Amino acid sequence: MRKRVAVIGGGIAGLAAAVRLRDLTPPDTEIIVYEQSGALGGKLRTGELGGVTVERGAESFLMTGADGAESAAVALVKRLGLGDAIRHPARVPAALAFGGRLAPMPGGTLVGVPGDLAQLGDVAHADAERDHDAGRPLLAEGEDVAVGALVRERYGDEVVDRLVDPMLGGVYAGRADGLSLQVTMPQLARTARVEHTLRDAVRAAQRAGRRVPGKPIFGAVEGGMSRLVGAAAAASSARISLGLPVREIARTAHGWRLLLGPVPAPQTDDVDAVVLAVPASPAARLLSGVAPAAAAALGALDYASVALVGLALPPGTPLPDLSGFLVPPSEGTLVKAATFVTTKWSLPGDGPVIVRASLGRAGEQERLQFDDAVLLERAMSDLGALLGGELPPPVASWVQRWGGGLPQYAPGHLDRLAAARAALPPGLALAGAAFDGIGIPVCIASGERAAEDVSKAWEG
Repeated sequence: MRKRVAVIGGGIAGLAAAVRLRDLTPPDTEIIVYEQSGALGGKLRTGELGGVTVERGAESFLMTGADGAESAAVALVKRLGLGDAIRHPARVPAALAFGGRLAPMPGGTLVGVPGDLAQLGDVAHADAERDHDAGRPLLAEGEDVAVGALVRERYGDEVVDRLVDPMLGGVYAGRADGLSLQVTMPQLARTARVEHTLRDAVRAAQRAGRRVPGKPIFGAVEGGMSRLVGAAAAASSARISLGLPVREIARTAHGWRLLLGPVPAPQTDDVDAVVLAVPASPAARLLSGVAPAAAAALGALDYASVALVGLALPPGTPLPDLSGFLVPPSEGTLVKAATFVTTKWSLPGDGPVIVRASLGRAGEQERLQFDDAVLLERAMSDLGALLGGELPPPVASWVQRWGGGLPQYAPGHLDRLAAARAALPPGLALAGAAFDGIGIPVCIASGERAAEDVSKAWEG
């Protein structure tokens, strides 16, 4: 009998699950992707700015995984026939903005945590004597701590405030004192369970993930990330349902019944398995009736809201020869990071100068609660102050808001996730950033794992 599987959520995790399901299941398997918004892709969204293609969400992916092999993103891109479309950013340095100047990003760090304190220069002071060998590993087996707690204890406050916080803020929009080491820096968490000093743990993690010299670290798809989204949807041969929210999941004798659509005009759909590729809160709501223990474990995850401001500055606008910069929270600016898109991606020099600024951190939602014109004005003001001079008025601009867009993984997140997954009945699986981490490769791997889990449930 033909199987039917629903993927709830049309972001990259859900689409990766759909592609993997297509590869694992019989050709007549019906796959339905339910996306309550009007478009697939989630936070992969390609836009236009001043006649230039510019991402309104994630702009690149890691080329390799922690084991040194190609990342799940690269593997999927190749599976979709887009391997020849991978492009890489220019080899241009980034900087830190603090104290009214741009300082070169110190080398030899792991997400801002240094393995060689001598390379910090005057960016931050660290007390090497604090990182002493106490005769035991930094962390016990299975222990998880906040990144900030570990680094402050071993290196002091300045390394966290000036290096780690801006790095984690750029990726997670979070603060080091609230984010799980095990989720945000899994390599360092592993080596910290063996090594006795933070310096040795960082160096061991760097050796384990050593990249081949000259090999690109990041990649993107020529033409934009939305091209990846469209190719994944096509390769899955899934039926795509847009604008029809799934409001409830119920168990049936042979699988699952989905309650769809608005309350006044409900619809139902019966399927054999479900992949939930949605944020934690809607996932908890959908699971509340069929897996209450899993719902309880997921419901406490917090999120940070961010906004991106895209600026097309007049051609020839001078900018530092950088790919961009990060801003420590201590600077007090709304802008937490900026990307000089024209430089980073080697765009033609006769066009507008494209700058993308990221605004907002965890706990700062109220600073984003202004209309687009105000956010644009504040971004321009912050950028001018950070760059040491007022920017010219843009020839084009946009503001992209991602309300509640970035999960904040508190210490112990992976244990809570494992408990949630263990409480799921067969035929239900979780996928996405809420559960396994931020980043295109992580989300793709999460979706593929979910597809494999529900396929195994059928076989069983």
